[in-house]
Amino acid sequence: METAAAASGSITGWVIGYVIAIVVVLVVVALVVPILVLAHRIGKQAKAIDDSLHESVRNTAALAGLRTTIDHAEVIVAGLERGRTKLGG
Repeated sequence: METAAAASGSITGWVIGYVIAIVVVLVVVALVVPILVLAHRIGKQAKAIDDSLHESVRNTAALAGLRTTIDHAEVIVAGLERGRTKLGG
């Protein structure tokens, strides 16, 4: 009789251990899955943002020559001011 009771107690311990392990795994999965879903969404948005930034770089590449245009405009304005001064204006 004592061995049957000991075996029953031993099995009960294993069952409780398995139930606790399953509960812990389910809790971890319940916490990790939303994080992975959110990370996936962020990854897709980051791709869209990166594409948009590359498009912005392409669209504003002409602004690199703006300093040259401003320098030439300043030279032209200075020449016009000299001409106005010489003409008495």
